[in-house]
Amino acid sequence: MSRSPNAPGSLRDDAAALHDDLARLRLDLHREPELGLDLPRTQEKVLAALDGLPLEITTGKRLSSVTAVLRGARPGPTVLLRGDMDALPVAERGDADTISRVDGRMHACGHDLHTSMLAGAAKLLSAHRDDLAGDVVFMFQPGEEGLGGARIMIEEGVLEASGERPVAAYALHVFSSGLPNGAFSSRGGPIMAAADRLRVTVRGAGGHGSTPHRAKDPLPVAAEMVTALQTMVTRAFDAFDPVVITIGSFHSGTVDNVIPDEASFSGTVRSFSAAAHERLKERTVALLEGLARAHGLEADVTYFADYPVTVNDGGEAAFVADTVRDAYGEDRYVAAPRPMPASEDFSFICNEVPSAFIALGACPPGLDPARAAFNHSPEARYDDGVLADGAALYAELAARRLAASPPRPF
Repeated sequence: MSRSPNAPGSLRDDAAALHDDLARLRLDLHREPELGLDLPRTQEKVLAALDGLPLEITTGKRLSSVTAVLRGARPGPTVLLRGDMDALPVAERGDADTISRVDGRMHACGHDLHTSMLAGAAKLLSAHRDDLAGDVVFMFQPGEEGLGGARIMIEEGVLEASGERPVAAYALHVFSSGLPNGAFSSRGGPIMAAADRLRVTVRGAGGHGSTPHRAKDPLPVAAEMVTALQTMVTRAFDAFDPVVITIGSFHSGTVDNVIPDEASFSGTVRSFSAAAHERLKERTVALLEGLARAHGLEADVTYFADYPVTVNDGGEAAFVADTVRDAYGEDRYVAAPRPMPASEDFSFICNEVPSAFIALGACPPGLDPARAAFNHSPEARYDDGVLADGAALYAELAARRLAASPPRPF
């Protein structure tokens, strides 16, 4: 499996021959996006794409997942490949022939490409089964967009699907801007931020706007809290281990001359290390409750710890870089200079197995990657031209990683 990428029968050549099939699957998925953990039509399409392959397939109980195990011809370890499948509640704008046919839903984050590429990898590796010394687990995952589908699949046994835990796991993620088309990018250490949610309700006592001293006005206290959170970021956390707090929603009152009983706000909290992530909840809750008490008010503070930091194993990240350079050429790999502030529930896999999360530039030709609409935009566009190379890289990583592991006796 370590042949030159241009040699006859290489995985890249085999993947190129699958391009039309992968593009059809991607379009089919894109036109009928589904949200969350329950993706029955998506699951049906994945099962159809895997039909006839020598795979041991199971489906999820609490979510519409698909887990497929390919047994290599010779004994060896296990490698896991993850592709997420869920869409977003975004109304797509664009060409009526290719955009989502479901109102208010869109594959705005490119998960339709991930699913298609992983299905392609299953076909490629099934064709090369006799070359494999070990097993490959294909993890088709719902619920990445905020619902922790990876965590549920772990609870349902995806990491034991082959009979033993994987020695490595890999996930590809396309980006509609920020990277040149076809470029792969990764890094060792943190690559995606932890993401938490904050909801706060400040409770006071309403009154007439002309006599605020006779009321307990929650609105200026809530406003002070928003400002104090930004001060906390700069004074309680290391500038070289950053924290980002963004308040995206603030609500209070009904008319200009009435002091309301309550003010509420909510936001997202991002961090890039386990240490900062662990401290954030304690510091945030203590600050907000203390400010409320200082003004004689009460605050209900709810802090949701959603996704941990996505941390690439250093050895696996180096292995990805070497594989990309060898299989595709030096110019196809871009070392990520810093983590991305978005988050990923592949982080739950990273916490259990040495893993690498890899970005793939999918900005369509003719668009400037520096200016194109980013993931989650209703105008985000992804190039089907990357499907074959994405499928091939999934397959290359699994095949080479199995080959690199010590052989096991029969």
